[in-house]
Amino acid sequence: MRVLKFLLQKEFRQIFRDKNMIRMMFMVPIIQLLILPQAANYTIRNINVAIVDLDRSDYSNKFTNKVLSSGYFKLTAFTPSYQEAYALIEKDKADIVLEIPQGFERNLTRENKQKFSLDINAINGVKAAVGYGYLSNIIQDFNNQIRLEWIQPTSLNPIPNIEVTSSNWYNPNLSYYLFMVPGVLVLLVTLIGGNMTALNIVKEKEIGTIEQINVTPIKKYHFILGKLIPFWCLGVIIFTIGLLIARIVYGIIPLGSVALLYLFLSVYLIAIVGFGLLISTYSETQQQAQSLTFFFIQIFNLMGGLFTPIDSMPVWAKVITKVIPISYFIDVMRMIVIKGSQFHDVLHHILIVFAMGVILNTWAILNYRKTT
Repeated sequence: MRVLKFLLQKEFRQIFRDKNMIRMMFMVPIIQLLILPQAANYTIRNINVAIVDLDRSDYSNKFTNKVLSSGYFKLTAFTPSYQEAYALIEKDKADIVLEIPQGFERNLTRENKQKFSLDINAINGVKAAVGYGYLSNIIQDFNNQIRLEWIQPTSLNPIPNIEVTSSNWYNPNLSYYLFMVPGVLVLLVTLIGGNMTALNIVKEKEIGTIEQINVTPIKKYHFILGKLIPFWCLGVIIFTIGLLIARIVYGIIPLGSVALLYLFLSVYLIAIVGFGLLISTYSETQQQAQSLTFFFIQIFNLMGGLFTPIDSMPVWAKVITKVIPISYFIDVMRMIVIKGSQFHDVLHHILIVFAMGVILNTWAILNYRKTT
């Protein structure tokens, strides 16, 4: 314990002596947590639509007003011809061309059916699919309104009507911040725990101070613990700051136990700091460590379930996510913050991440070589 105490004193002094590292560890996560959830928003709005209304009837006006008042579409232009509207798509000024043919109202009232065309710019596949989905729902709702207008209600034979009432559990307002902010906070803790740990050890290799430690009778596990504990503490501080920002800026208050969040955080930091330590044992320069960390962090971002659901991934990708610790923490954060899950709900995740932490840190200890 006495040896570990001196090592910790040395590590904390070394960390706080480097002003650039302090700024990177505290200012960068705060700025990213304020900006990234604003940008990483999959709620698509302001879809540019060009409307070609060749009918100019009461029904066509009602339909176009319904589309534009939905809040998802922004009118680019009312054009007199389809060619002019299509030119707007080619110039990337319109995402959808809605053409209402001549005789729209007449054919609806006389023949009870009418076709019109939708041309969608599908370069951005997500935006095209979402825009088509919005328009399909609007068209269906408009069609139902017309049917109700044409039905003559009678007191003797009331028309049966099925009413559907929906409710959104856990996130009733469908707030994307409530979904994204916990995941972004996990990413920032991962960056601090993994990247900073790897760079710290390799920096000592570059400046030669690690050679002074290697010639001392310090055990390898003392050295690894001396590197692990300071960044574990810093990770807890960053997480606390992130929770405060989530509450003050985004109004997010965990529905479940905050103590349970910190329990899982404690286990997770052991795993992710061990990951950084392992990278440092294989790297000789900070450039090598940063390149390796960047490579793995990119995989964590894309396959950890932060931006895309794991269930929608192919089978081989799902297998890879089983060995990515960040996927478990993102899942637990959303379970506790949004659903209010209890200890027994996340126990499985805790055991898996704890096993990862044991494997990574043991690997780092075995791979760290002291030279005499």
